[in-house]
This record gives sequence, C-alpha cells and structure tokens, in this order.
Amino acid sequence: MTLISLVLALVLEQVRPVPYRYLVELPLDRLSAWLEGRLNAGERGQGMLAWGLAVLLPTILVLLIDRMAFWVHPLLSMAFSVVCLYMTMGFRHFSHYFTDIQMALRMGELAHARHLLYQWTGRDAESLGSRDIARLAIEQALIDSYRHVFALSFWYVVLPGPTGVVLYRLAEHFGRRWRGDVGSEFATFGEFARRALALLDWPAVRVTAACFAIVGDFEDAVYCLRTQAARWPEAAFGILIAGGAGAMGVRLGLPVERSGEITDRPEIGLGDEADVEFMQSAVGLVWRTLLLILLLLGLVGIAGWVGR
Repeated sequence: MTLISLVLALVLEQVRPVPYRYLVELPLDRLSAWLEGRLNAGERGQGMLAWGLAVLLPTILVLLIDRMAFWVHPLLSMAFSVVCLYMTMGFRHFSHYFTDIQMALRMGELAHARHLLYQWTGRDAESLGSRDIARLAIEQALIDSYRHVFALSFWYVVLPGPTGVVLYRLAEHFGRRWRGDVGSEFATFGEFARRALALLDWPAVRVTAACFAIVGDFEDAVYCLRTQAARWPEAAFGILIAGGAGAMGVRLGLPVERSGEITDRPEIGLGDEADVEFMQSAVGLVWRTLLLILLLLGLVGIAGWVGR
C-alpha cells in the first residue's frame, strides 16, 4: 500500500496540483505567528513547548486517525495516507518556476529569468548572468525536490501511515520559520526546532544523495560527497548539492554577485560550469531518483508478498 499511495498522490498532484501556498503555507504561517506571540520570550523551553504544540501534537492526532481508519478498513487508511501525501508533497510546488526559468533562458529573456528566480528564492537576482541563474536554479531545484518529495518519501516509508510526512512537513516549516542567527529573536526560541529538523534531515538527505549517485555518475558523486560536501555552510544541503553535482558532472556553488557585492560560495562538483543545458540534466536526475525509489519500494513489496 505504501507504493500505491505514493504513486496515487504523485499522479493526483500532477493532474490537479494543490494550491499549496493557500492551503498549507498560509495556515502554518498564521499558527507560527500565534505561537510566537504567546510563547516566544527568548527561552529554549518555550520553543520546545511551541514545537510540541505545532508539530508533535498534530502528528499524534494523524497517527490516531490513521489507526482508527485502518480499524474500519485498510482502504480507508490508504485513502487517508493519499490525502496527506497529496497535501504535503509534490513537484508542482516548485517545478513551474524551474521550467519557466529554463524556457526564459532558452529564449534569451534574461530579465524575466531573473524575476522568476527572485520570486522563487526571494533573493536579489538583478545582477546575475545566465550561467549564474542556471546554477542557482539547479541548486534550488535539488533542495526543493528533497524538501517536497524525497525527504517526505523517506519518512513516509520509515514511520507508520502518513505520520512521517506530516511530521517532516511541519518540522521543516517551523524549523525554517524559527531559524535565527545569534542575537535574533529566534536564536534561543527556535533552537529546538532547528535541531529537530537537522535530526530528521540527517538520514533522509544521505539516502537521497546516495540515490543521486546510483542513477548518475556514481564515482564522481561519491568523490564530491567525500571531499566537497563539508565546504557548504549548511551541512544537509552540502551533502545534497555535492551528490547532485557529482552525479550530473556539473560545477555548482561558485561566487555570485548580488546587489553589487560578491557572495563567496565554495565550488561544488566536477566538470563543466552550469548552463541552461544542465537544467534539463537536473530534471532527468530528479525523475530517475524518484523512479529508483518507487522501484525499490515495489521490490520490497513483492518480497514481502512472496515471503508470506
């Protein structure tokens, strides 16, 4: 049922994508603001309580609903899982930006590509060239495919029913929302949320990077993971980008100019510098990785059925 639920959710999301921003992001933003206003006094314990209310409590509720649905009928439990997957995961949350940027670069519409990248990432893109845009778009696509597909798939398989996808989606949202630098209002309050997200990311990002290596250039991917991943400021994304860049044979990272200033970023990957052609390679890598995951789930399901 795990494989069937994943496939059904992905097909539904391709046919009729859920308005994710309005049905998921905005309600969670409102909940986050409400919890911040009532609990954030700069203490770690208050952050733990807020995380428990925002993440752990809904996850337990979903587990109870799933167990009750399974008690009524297994198909009802599967339907509930499909709904949860459909609401929390999918390519369409980010793929339209990537596709539109790729088309704009092919048409020579650099200004439009910059605007799309700004809408997608929220970061200034006015001074970026076509190679910079392609490189940043590939990096963001690897990250978003992990956040919206692969990490959720991993935890859906590991935890019972749809609890894994709900736990990861909520933990990712509040870990990102309550992320703060030293001295910020979320530095202490959001510490537990950040650590919880890092804990959930630790196995999922490594499995995803390993899958990138298997469906791409295995030798280069492993080399990049061993020698370059630690250079990236964010450990989880460093592993993800190093695995993806090595698998595609492309160089990512590298300094970029924003608002007249050069942002120093480490070079990740091997081979040629990213351009619009490598954007299509990134699409292929993501889809091959998804097919590999579905194939493995299918084989596990067949093995379990045969072993009965």
